Parts: sequence; C-alpha cells; structure tokens
Amino acid sequence: MPAILYILIVLLMLLNFRLLGSSRIAACIQTVAAQAVLFGATAVAINWPHLHWQIGLIVILSVVIKAVLLPWLLRRAVRESGASREIEPLVGFNLSLLLGVALLGLCLLVASSLPVPGDTSNGLLLPAALFTAVTGLFLIICRKKAVTQVLGYLTMENGINAFGMAFAVNETLLVAMAVLLDVLVAVLVMGIAIYHISREFDHIDTDKLSALKE
Repeated sequence: MPAILYILIVLLMLLNFRLLGSSRIAACIQTVAAQAVLFGATAVAINWPHLHWQIGLIVILSVVIKAVLLPWLLRRAVRESGASREIEPLVGFNLSLLLGVALLGLCLLVASSLPVPGDTSNGLLLPAALFTAVTGLFLIICRKKAVTQVLGYLTMENGINAFGMAFAVNETLLVAMAVLLDVLVAVLVMGIAIYHISREFDHIDTDKLSALKE
C-alpha cells in the first residue's frame, strides 16, 4: 500500500503544476476534479485495511460533491460568462511554474520540521498537502478570472483536507464534514456571484471591479 501512496502523492503534485501552468479554464476544472478523486483514493489508501464505514462515506460524499457537482456548477458558470481562458494573469504561466518549483521546495523544507503521526507515507502526504494549499492561495491571488479564483479556493480546500488526513487521529469525520460543508456553501455563493457579474458586465475579471464608480 505505501507504493500506491507514493504514486498518488506524486500525481497530486503534478496536478498542482498543471493548475499553475494552464490557461484553459476547462482544463483547470478537470484538474481540480481529478485532484478530489486522488485525495479520496489517498484517504482510502491511508486507512486500508482498517477502513471504517464512516471514512468510506465521507470519501464518497466528498468525491461526488467536489469531483462531480461543483465542477458541473463551474462549467455552467463558464458557459454563462463566456470565459474560456485566463488571458492576462498577474503572474505569467511560465513564471508560475518556476515559482511552483520554489514553493514545492519550501513546502518540503517546512514539512521536514513538523512531527507527523503514523508511518513515513503519511509524512510524505504533508508536503503535498502544504503545496496544494499554497497552490490554491497562489491561484486566488495571481489570477484575474473569478472562475479561476474559485478553483483556487477548491484547491486550497483540498490541501487543507489532505493536511487533516496527515495529522488527524480522532474525529476525522467531523472535521471533514465541516470543511466539506464550508466549501460547498462558499462555491455556491461564488457561482451566484460569477453569474451576476457576467450578466452585468462583459467580463469576469475581478481586478476591473475596483475601477467601478457611481
């Protein structure tokens, strides 16, 4: 099972780089959905062979919401807004990839100084969780499209969820349910906001909203 964990963790890190380097919003939505599936598989692998039904339930619920429902809502918002690409990000995509390498190194350094319960495979999950959360924060700050910023929020939530998997020993179900409820409500609110922005303006670039005047 540790070998499977290593593969899943490497794939998660590669998906983060795809988010940093892709300008196509549809591809980013697919990436975040794949990320949710991989995190679900990681949760199952960590708890195998003593997988409790509660963990299985929250994994299924999380994957359905974050890999099926929320991507469907975001694709609908993209169709309504007519935005297909992140054209002028605050930080270019090539530079984003280089910064991603630096952030990954920083996350590995920080994770090496934190005590992690469990075996070494759980310890490898910690830098991946930190890198995923930082990647989400980077997308929120350095991308202009509202949809991409929502994807950054989802990515950051995936990282927080993985961070909980690496550290949580008791009451993991309650923690996961609380985080999942928060992200569901937040994305629904953001989807409504994107819809109204696209109806009132011919773009969904959030930085241009600061230029609005009465």
